Amino acid sequence: MSPVAGSRKKLSLKYLEDRWNDSEVSGMDEPELLRYRSNLLGSDLRITNFGGGNTSSKIHQADPLDGSTKPVLWVKGSGGDLGSIKRSGFATLYLDKLLALESLYRGAEFEDEMVDYYPLCTFGINPVAASIDTPLHGFLPFAHVDHLHPDCAIALAAAANGREKMEQFNREYGHKLVWLPWQRPGFELGMMLKRAVGENPGCDGVILGGHGLFTWGDTQRECYANTISIIDDLTDFIEKHVAKKGNAIFGGQKRKALDDRRELALEVLPFVRGRVSQQRRLIGTYSDLPEVLEFVNSVDAPKLAYLGTSCPDHFIRTKIRPFYVDWDPASGVEALKKQIEDGLGKYRKDYADYYASHRGELSPAMRDANPTVVLIPGVGMLSFGKNKPESRITGEFYVNAIHVMKGAAGLEEGKVSDVVPQCGSAALANVFKVEDNYVALPPSEAFRIEYWKLEEAKIRRQPPEKELSRQIALVVGGASGIGREVVLLAAERGAHVVIADRDLAGSERVAEEVKAIAGKEAAIAVSVDIRKRDAIRAAVRETVATFGGLDILVNTAAIFPSSPDGVITEAQWALTLEINVTANYLLVDEIGRLLREQGLAASVVLTSSANAVVAKKGSEAYDVSKAALSHLVRELAVSQAPLVRVNGISPATVVKGSTMFPRDRVVASLKKYEIPFEAGQSDDELRNLLAKFYAKRTLTHQPIDPRICAEAILFLAGTKAPCTTGHLIPVDGGLADAFLR
Repeated sequence: MSPVAGSRKKLSLKYLEDRWNDSEVSGMDEPELLRYRSNLLGSDLRITNFGGGNTSSKIHQADPLDGSTKPVLWVKGSGGDLGSIKRSGFATLYLDKLLALESLYRGAEFEDEMVDYYPLCTFGINPVAASIDTPLHGFLPFAHVDHLHPDCAIALAAAANGREKMEQFNREYGHKLVWLPWQRPGFELGMMLKRAVGENPGCDGVILGGHGLFTWGDTQRECYANTISIIDDLTDFIEKHVAKKGNAIFGGQKRKALDDRRELALEVLPFVRGRVSQQRRLIGTYSDLPEVLEFVNSVDAPKLAYLGTSCPDHFIRTKIRPFYVDWDPASGVEALKKQIEDGLGKYRKDYADYYASHRGELSPAMRDANPTVVLIPGVGMLSFGKNKPESRITGEFYVNAIHVMKGAAGLEEGKVSDVVPQCGSAALANVFKVEDNYVALPPSEAFRIEYWKLEEAKIRRQPPEKELSRQIALVVGGASGIGREVVLLAAERGAHVVIADRDLAGSERVAEEVKAIAGKEAAIAVSVDIRKRDAIRAAVRETVATFGGLDILVNTAAIFPSSPDGVITEAQWALTLEINVTANYLLVDEIGRLLREQGLAASVVLTSSANAVVAKKGSEAYDVSKAALSHLVRELAVSQAPLVRVNGISPATVVKGSTMFPRDRVVASLKKYEIPFEAGQSDDELRNLLAKFYAKRTLTHQPIDPRICAEAILFLAGTKAPCTTGHLIPVDGGLADAFLR
């Protein structure tokens, strides 16, 4: 054990922070201390990735059946995340029952059958599924255990001379780490860990070849201190080696980062998104972090990228390898797109061959053959996932993989043995490949993880996706009224939403509402004036920068010109047609270019009005503009076909939440229709009076609520109307005057 590991004082660390706070933990019981320790470890991506690693504690508790005191293993449940896990996220198992499973174990060939016994070991009424790493914790004879995937530890674990360098690390830093060759997580690895610590008394951690790090302690604080001390020392060890390599790392730099790389990335991102989303839509993220640029621009990037990742936690998200586009920036963006198109075909074929070569009778069906990470010299990295967090995290995982490859390359010194230390059996001796001292997981072993029935079971436990999951919706006029309701309803149905409005503060308020519904990465607010192409382009650019593309465009923004005497000026007439008609054309014309580039089926819904077919005195400019918009819907349906459907709704007057009904206009209408009201009534009370009056003129006598309009809009925009285009749905309560004739 490290001399400092049990200290209650703050640790002296060079890279990490000792975030343990004695005042915060005062009064916590052991399960709560485990939660606290886990959250601290998960709060720093240098220590472990999102969703990666696991922690455990062996806690003595009263058996709910007989009252006797029993040792209980608390271990992070399957699919949990250390940074956000709560007490309820841990699986609990009778330790003696778990340990008794050793007598039932028939060997590595049958280790999967052991997972079926874990539910029989459950302590208490706990629905949390035990993870495949449960025996790794249970069979280690320590009270508290951490299993993490810091880049520094994986760099050592994935180095061709990793075992030799681990021994050097032990000598220089006073540790007693033990090396274990590669073994897929599971019961067999639990047995290997048990034997390793039994044969090496006094060891303070284990390096799992190609995988990660195990550490432990007799108390929660001691475990945490030992873990971060070892990781800090490993970081220092790796950094010193990398510094010696200098600019020669990854074979040196072949390309330079482009000055306009972000603009180029945003130009090609929808193009790439469309082509990797042919099976299922994906959300995109762009990164040009310094370490990403250093890697993609390097001499050795193509062969290292093709070799694939090492740590199982990495390639579960990044797939067996990324798609590296070996593009010369001097050849231009069109050449880049062609290389992407051609290269993706080969990537899919290679993935299908990988699946066919390693599949077994019980293997799950082949998953999406498209890459989730795309690397482009001069530009950076594009990463993809089913939602924004997964897209971002996938990119973060590949950044971790870059750190690992860099660390392993930095450790290279002298000649390496033909048999790498990750190889634990003769059967694997010839399948581990080495580049720049980096050892990737062999495809056969990668397949055993990616298509493991236990991983498949984890996938199947995930909640079903919602109707608009994986979709990106840009809602213009989203700060109020119908637009706000569209935004909220789309978020409830799983969409990623961009709230665009001239009222940026209003958009930001609605974005916060969305984040409360769907998570902090589900929405952004942008300012837009749809009369100006450059403003539309800026809003689209922010959409692409955040989510990677666009699937749904909704516009509810419009104006109703008014004046105290009821007479509008020529300037008001022109402005009404500009906003209510021309701006809609500009929107679709600009966004249509992105949608065609993306190449995915998409939908546009515009907001017309019952006034388009009902002639009334005093609203000529508005009525004419909406009549023109109704026909524009049909024209755009023709011009944007077949990829983009264009539809609209025609609501009767929507008073609730509408910015077109400020108090003075409501008061004027109440007076016009001789509806009694009190001067002291609130704005909402006055609007309700007017809405009820309008409702009485319809067949249903129902006020037109903006939520009802949103339902109609998302019916047209979503998956339930794939064959409908050029159509307008009346949402007018049955306004007989608006019946088409």
